[in-house]
Amino acid sequence: MSVMITLEFPVKPDMLNDYLDSLKGALVETRDYKGCRSVTTLVDQETSSVVLVEEWDSAEDQQAYMAWRVETGLIDAIAPFMQGEPITRTYDLKTEV
Repeated sequence: MSVMITLEFPVKPDMLNDYLDSLKGALVETRDYKGCRSVTTLVDQETSSVVLVEEWDSAEDQQAYMAWRVETGLIDAIAPFMQGEPITRTYDLKTEV
């Protein structure tokens, strides 16, 4: 069964557009990563938070992806854009409800 993951990034307001530009290429790679079914980007203009809603085949696939992102330096590269720590949540899909 697939899982939904949300990642909320509290972006510095004056860096929001630059951050979104940096995501464009990164999310192409995310969508191509093993186990990724979809990624949707949401932006709260009032708080300049960016939320990624991701669907993965499994939590393990998403964890492997995140380890790869740390290894390749993306997490360090986006740190200057942040005004706080990212928040990650994992949800099980309950399509029968």
